[in-house]
Amino acid sequence: MTSPLTLQRIVDKLPEKFNPEQANELQAVFQFRLSDADAFFISIDKSQCVTCFGIHDDPNLVVHLDEATLIRVISGEQDGMSAYLKGQLRAEGNVMLATRLGKLFSR
Repeated sequence: MTSPLTLQRIVDKLPEKFNPEQANELQAVFQFRLSDADAFFISIDKSQCVTCFGIHDDPNLVVHLDEATLIRVISGEQDGMSAYLKGQLRAEGNVMLATRLGKLFSR
């Protein structure tokens, strides 16, 4: 039986789910600002992925959403574009990077 998906588990497991072959020469920081939980960011550089709780000084993309929406998107229950169109997710910065997130991580 698997543990329930939590924010802590997501942040801990993302580096393990990272697909470096999809990153190519990508160097980017994805900041996640959750309205009801701790913020975290994903840093990708030289095909390495690091996650950390907190606010990054200079992210390339900032994604605003709540914890429940994040869990639905990560688990595959909801598509990121669907969340965006429903107003449950907002992105600032290099929004084209958001389109790459699904390929950068396996479920």
